[in-house]
Amino acid sequence: MKLVVAFLRLIRSLNLLFIALSQFLFQYCIIKPFYAKEGTLPVLTDYLFVLLVIASICIAAAGYIINDYFDLNIDRINKPDKLVVEKIIKRRWAIIWHLSLSTIGIVLSFYVGWKASHNLLLGFANITCVLLLWLYSTAFKKKLLSGNIIISLLTGWVILVLYVAELDRFFNAFNNSIAAKTISRIFKLAVLYGGFAFIISIIREVIKDIEDINGDAKHGCRTMPIVWGVNVSKVFVATWIIVLVGALVILQIYIIPFNWWEFIIYIFVFLVVPLLFIVRTLYTAESKNDFRRLSNWVKVVMMTGILSMLFFKLYE
Repeated sequence: MKLVVAFLRLIRSLNLLFIALSQFLFQYCIIKPFYAKEGTLPVLTDYLFVLLVIASICIAAAGYIINDYFDLNIDRINKPDKLVVEKIIKRRWAIIWHLSLSTIGIVLSFYVGWKASHNLLLGFANITCVLLLWLYSTAFKKKLLSGNIIISLLTGWVILVLYVAELDRFFNAFNNSIAAKTISRIFKLAVLYGGFAFIISIIREVIKDIEDINGDAKHGCRTMPIVWGVNVSKVFVATWIIVLVGALVILQIYIIPFNWWEFIIYIFVFLVVPLLFIVRTLYTAESKNDFRRLSNWVKVVMMTGILSMLFFKLYE
């Protein structure tokens, strides 16, 4: 039992559930209802969609494992009480699990793409994700901003991969104005939620870098707080939060004519207000625990942002 619990902690099981939830909400609150209005079905059947979710979870889990594998010495300083690799699960088995899960994710991606519409792009795109996760863990994580950007892009990919799976529908929509309008709306929302995931992820990544500054500095990392200092990093985070708040306010103004008042109130209460609270708290944050709490608050905002997809089901 101890080994099972350790493995679930190693693969960040709660984060994997969040990935699955994000994809299920986008598929069943946005993609399927939009296609239903025009009387068609998505390229992905329910069966293929579930396989794609499993592929995403396997690739993400493999990424967490390889990250902990190469971060062993840093984690001994930053989070010694949460060590799994070597302490409970041997490094050899960590590599085996990484390779196995990556392979399963890639094979499933190719299978889903081929069965859905002979779309091999899905498989090659997820091969790129696996390679980026390896490069992040071995090299880019220790470099200024590049590691943060890679993780943030991969977070946005969790949503965008569902649009890529529908590319066959996109290419067949040019001669059908209704289909073209539907796929255009899906693309816009994929970019909207993917962009939200990217920005909120880069905010959290920099906050985590501030939290882990001691261990990172001891092992030669060149993260933003180490290179530019904690205060500059705070300004960087605050700037992105203000950009995100501004985008959310513009979105609220844009949807006023649709009378989606519940959605507007939800965005303000559960996204804008918490983000402003994070900015305010960021200003006075000093200790490791302060930044850990901020990181958790950012995760809450990410969750509430993703849950907002439910409103598209409500208003269909």
